[in-house]
Amino acid sequence: MYAIVEIAGQQFKVEKDRKVYVHRLEAEEGAQVEFENVLLIENGSDVKIGTPNVAGAKVTAKVLSHLKGDKVIVFKKRRRKGYQKKNGHRQYLTQIQIESIQA
Repeated sequence: MYAIVEIAGQQFKVEKDRKVYVHRLEAEEGAQVEFENVLLIENGSDVKIGTPNVAGAKVTAKVLSHLKGDKVIVFKKRRRKGYQKKNGHRQYLTQIQIESIQA
């Protein structure tokens, strides 16, 4: 059984007991969070597609930790002009574990 859920503006395919990294959520570590924006649920051969959401469906998850992602380096250069610009970015992430999917 899996579901397609929208979490913090992104869509994720989630299953029970799977760990997922999402954009930073406003919840403390160890807290339970519920996502009601479920777009699709598949259980064997039974598929429910929402228009746009599946009615009455929700996914519950537990917040495991808050962390920062890997550093991404952005380097810009114009040849023969002496222009160089280097910038780095680390995304703030939250690791969650899916506990249940309710249809």
